[in-house]
Amino acid sequence: MVPAVVSRFAQMKGASGSALRTLFSRLDVTHGSVICSSPSSATFGTTSANLNDDDGWLSKLLVRKIDTGKGSHSRLLSDKESIYELTTHNVKPSRMDDYIKAYGDFVELVKEKDNVRMELAGSWVVGVGDQDQVLHLWRHSNGFAGVDETAAVMRCDKDFAALRNKRTPFLRSRRTQYLLSFSYWPPIRFRPGSNLYEIRSYTLKPGTMIEWGNNWARGIGHRTGNDAPYAGFFSQIGVLYQVHHIWTYESLAARKNTRESAWQNSGWDKCVANTVPLIRHMETRIMAPTPFSPTK
Repeated sequence: MVPAVVSRFAQMKGASGSALRTLFSRLDVTHGSVICSSPSSATFGTTSANLNDDDGWLSKLLVRKIDTGKGSHSRLLSDKESIYELTTHNVKPSRMDDYIKAYGDFVELVKEKDNVRMELAGSWVVGVGDQDQVLHLWRHSNGFAGVDETAAVMRCDKDFAALRNKRTPFLRSRRTQYLLSFSYWPPIRFRPGSNLYEIRSYTLKPGTMIEWGNNWARGIGHRTGNDAPYAGFFSQIGVLYQVHHIWTYESLAARKNTRESAWQNSGWDKCVANTVPLIRHMETRIMAPTPFSPTK
């Protein structure tokens, strides 16, 4: 059962077992060789509670309609230099506690390395959806140049190699996507307390991402109730034409109330009506933060 796993998480990382147990009690679920190259050196400041580069997101709610003929879709939809990496690990059910401890060690090592250009923006265990699955969201500064530099460090660093080898036997499979954040989405802000998170993933018809962005740039204003929006992304590498919206709620009951209240706002129905035909596939997962997640 999930509560038993959470108890082990708390013992391993010093988290509050009661707080994590309370969080999961809301969910009715059961629980090769590489070539090294020398990266350019870089130093970084400490992680802040706001990971986005631009705080003027409110003005984006009134943006003009995006013109598809004026540049790459990526630049039209995102004005940030940061690249986000969404890593999905499917864990062997009997090794979840070992995995969480090993990944916690990896997170601490990243913090210690001054030449690693990434910081954790969120880490969650799926409670409703794909069982025994863990998602990690990393922010890379300095665009894909920063991604390249960090990858080079991790290939050559013996400490990272040791942790990677230790973690691998705990996994069934893994995958990664590189994402950009939508310019109109509110800045990422770490949440305190004890929350549930929902990631809603949409695979769109090719060629419809701009239309999606045009509608959601206006629609997001109808979904800001109860401080629900956490992050919004579209894919760059990995599964293409995929969108991820991450929301935060105090409980499943709060999620229901927040979503239903959006329908009282004039314009939300139009956003839904315009975007549903763009979708080829969609899924939602309910998640709880890991003990080392910066957002709770």
